[in-house]
Amino acid sequence: MSSVPGSTGGLPINQLISQPQSAAATATSSLGSQLGQDAFLKLLTTQLQNQDPLNPVDQTQSIAQLAQFSALQATTDLKDAFTTFSSNFSVMQSAGLLGKTVSAQATDSSGAVSTVTGTVKTISVINGLPEFTLADSSGKLLVDSNGTPLQLPTSAILSIGTTSTAASTGPQL
Repeated sequence: MSSVPGSTGGLPINQLISQPQSAAATATSSLGSQLGQDAFLKLLTTQLQNQDPLNPVDQTQSIAQLAQFSALQATTDLKDAFTTFSSNFSVMQSAGLLGKTVSAQATDSSGAVSTVTGTVKTISVINGLPEFTLADSSGKLLVDSNGTPLQLPTSAILSIGTTSTAASTGPQL
């Protein structure tokens, strides 16, 4: 819809859209292709501030836009809650590995992949994901070539045994 100054059908918002660095363009360019809740609220506020007083926005349009904003807020809250739940669930699930014999794939600093087996000694959360360490039959942690304990992600697990009484040992990397 194009706006000609002085015509009754055009809205001043069209002038804001045609400017190269409008508030809406700045907000959407900083978010990439997504319109976040802050940008949506700024756009809605700008639209309401710049509407034609002789031809205001229909109330049903305003209500629909507010409903869209509420839906966006609810979706954002749901996504955040699910992310937290997913992280907590994986940590709680990993806690069940403590004391179990596990075989897992380990990659050393040169990129060589080997299979290590031991008893899960600790569970740590690193960058929101659970990782575990393994101990050999004498209770010593399995270490890499630098002498630091192996921190393995749960995705590296090949098999899970039962509680270890006579533990098998894995090779040191």
